[in-house]
Amino acid sequence: MQVCLAVPGRVLKIEGMYAVVDIAGHERRVAVAFLPDLAPGDWVFVHAGYALQRVDEDEARKTLEALRELARMAGEEDEGPGAQEGPA
Repeated sequence: MQVCLAVPGRVLKIEGMYAVVDIAGHERRVAVAFLPDLAPGDWVFVHAGYALQRVDEDEARKTLEALRELARMAGEEDEGPGAQEGPA
């Protein structure tokens, strides 16, 4: 069975076909070819270096909390996605 995980992040700035995205307090440069109309402040799901889908902030925060809970359950509180306080 294959599992694919996309994590939510908030777009900080657009740089051509890339965006700088805050994912759980870490800035990542991701491709935005699938979402050409993004703007700073938008939330997206990111997988394998690509912003795949726009998501509303409430859904993004729920997903971050679920990832934090999974990390806690696995005993990886300081290592899992969203283990740190999410973006403000």
